Amino acid sequence: MKPVFRPSEDSLGVTIIDPIQRRQYPLQLSKKSSPVSTPTDQFYFPVDSAVELETANIVLPYVVGVYVRTLDGDILVEAEEFVYEELPKREYLIELNGPIKVYLRVTSEITLASSTERMELDFGSQTSVCVGARSYHERPGATIQTTADPADMMETVSMLGSALKTTSCERSLPSLRGHPPQIKLTDTLQIPDELSPPTTGVRIEIPPELQSIYPIGTLAYYLGATVEPGEQPQLITDRGFCHALEHPVRGFEGEVERVLKQMFFLDCLTRTEGHYPVDLYERQEIENKIDLAFGDLYGKSLAQQLEAYLQVPFNVIEEYLPQWSLTTFATNETQNVESLPYLVNNFSLIRTVENNKDHETALDLPDKVSGFMRGTEAKSRGSSNFDQTSYIAPPKTSSLEQAWVGSGNPVGANKLLKKAFENKLDRSSSTEGVKITVVCNETEMSPEYDEGKELYGERDELDFDITVHRNLSVEELRSVFETETDFLHYIGHIKNEKFICRDGKLNVGQLDEVAVDTFLLNGCRSYEQGKRLIEAGSIGGVVTYSHVGNKSAITIGQLIARLLNRGFTLRSALTLAREHQVVGNQYIVVGDGSIEIAQSESGTPMICKVQKEGTEDKYEVTLTTYPTLEQGMGSFFWPYIGEIQSHFLIGGGLPSFRVSPEALAQFFSLEPIPVLVSDGIYWSTEIDVRSL
Repeated sequence: MKPVFRPSEDSLGVTIIDPIQRRQYPLQLSKKSSPVSTPTDQFYFPVDSAVELETANIVLPYVVGVYVRTLDGDILVEAEEFVYEELPKREYLIELNGPIKVYLRVTSEITLASSTERMELDFGSQTSVCVGARSYHERPGATIQTTADPADMMETVSMLGSALKTTSCERSLPSLRGHPPQIKLTDTLQIPDELSPPTTGVRIEIPPELQSIYPIGTLAYYLGATVEPGEQPQLITDRGFCHALEHPVRGFEGEVERVLKQMFFLDCLTRTEGHYPVDLYERQEIENKIDLAFGDLYGKSLAQQLEAYLQVPFNVIEEYLPQWSLTTFATNETQNVESLPYLVNNFSLIRTVENNKDHETALDLPDKVSGFMRGTEAKSRGSSNFDQTSYIAPPKTSSLEQAWVGSGNPVGANKLLKKAFENKLDRSSSTEGVKITVVCNETEMSPEYDEGKELYGERDELDFDITVHRNLSVEELRSVFETETDFLHYIGHIKNEKFICRDGKLNVGQLDEVAVDTFLLNGCRSYEQGKRLIEAGSIGGVVTYSHVGNKSAITIGQLIARLLNRGFTLRSALTLAREHQVVGNQYIVVGDGSIEIAQSESGTPMICKVQKEGTEDKYEVTLTTYPTLEQGMGSFFWPYIGEIQSHFLIGGGLPSFRVSPEALAQFFSLEPIPVLVSDGIYWSTEIDVRSL
């Protein structure tokens, strides 16, 4: 379903709504206006739907990146905060980088002004403005059927790059990569006639075995490469260039990751010669350290760029690379080929695991989990209740987040389920606000919500519909699971894989279908119930492997809720909660951990670390950004703090900034973000800077 334009009922303006991604972006106008449909081919860049309306100005709800362009896409003005620009009357194309990609086409003079909190485009008088919107949502365009034969699998992986919207370096932008076709494991190989790999002149040769096929999935996709059997793993171009994919130190998987990271990173730098000629910090830092002419490289073929990029020593650029968002461990099981398109769509690094037993571990429970439990009975740490299930601890990686696909119960990693990705593709569209359902089925646990009623909502630019239930019966809880909601926060007891209600127990495995998209099941041992929700239609959720103490559960439940409310994904929210709270590996994300329930105001979820610099009246600030599917690897980020004038690539920690108390206080006022100080996590809008 395409973006829709809804006139505001209680204000002058129109709200642009993405029904699939559940994103909203309100535009304030000078008068009430009834949008009229208009052609979508007038914006140079692709849009999904467009309207024409009358207004003298447009006010944005918060500051976003704005590019004022000619009708041919050339940039005239780039604007962020604290901008004042007066442009003469002519035809303009204006790009707004909000939670929905928006383009304005107008013939007018323009006064562009922004502060820290708002941005306004003034046209001088009532003017006709065409508004186009494009969803960030992507879905597979076809399905490939393959057998378990490695040769068929390699031919299938060769088709992943067919989803690329361009083979230029602009494919380093997430919106130009496209969702790979779905894969179904069957008895015969069937590739739809409309699919073919792009003509990039790149092929990858690997031994015909699963432990070689899975790791090259994302690289083959990004290079638009065909995959063929060969004795030694290597990358070959039609220009005669050859690069071995086996390294004496990094090995095969490590070298595949190195090539992907290097190609992607240098593409991000090269593309600043094109439609987005921004001041990019990473380019400024390395341009004089490497022998690459980005202006010359911009118009070269992918194969030519690849050859030039790989001449650069990796150790020269490594420290400037963004931190990769996700590493997924895949077991060497043939059915995992069906999950490969979704891993690639997440732009995940992929590593294989040959033997789960090599990574088995005991479930690490913190000593503080004691006292009142969220099951109906307490268990000691050493009881057999914890030992009946084997857990797998994937090796630590340098990525922000980790995931696991295949058999086994991972510790510290997202348990991916193919059904969750399929459910997300089938997600019903909605033009309503974000629906939140809170269920508290135990009075002693009510502080988790009662003490933090600000956990959800309180977003000026977003509508929230919050429903709270208490002490439900079996039938009432069943009805909650069958009622459409974006997020369910369950607080209560779970025993023997059943939800405890006031009149009995509910096993969601007995429900044919549920309408809960995402969930937090904050009760003891909710893992199996979470998996059953996925099987019945949910997309993803946070669950527990073991018993959890009530005090700790309250703390982590409130933190996860607030992080989700600020645009963090399920996976990044739990990663932060695990890193900075007493509760550890009992909590896990099951299903698609990349899903969000709300959009980040700035477009990019982030956490801020602050340290006072001795007796100086300065603070050292370090921001860590967390990519999402929409604002993913390759997106730009501009921190509205101090006098920073550069863009940065999203992913991990940015260089530290030295700022004044006034600049820090101003930054904290922009939106609530988690702030890490010496004694824990706080929220920026609740902090007195002078007390740090």
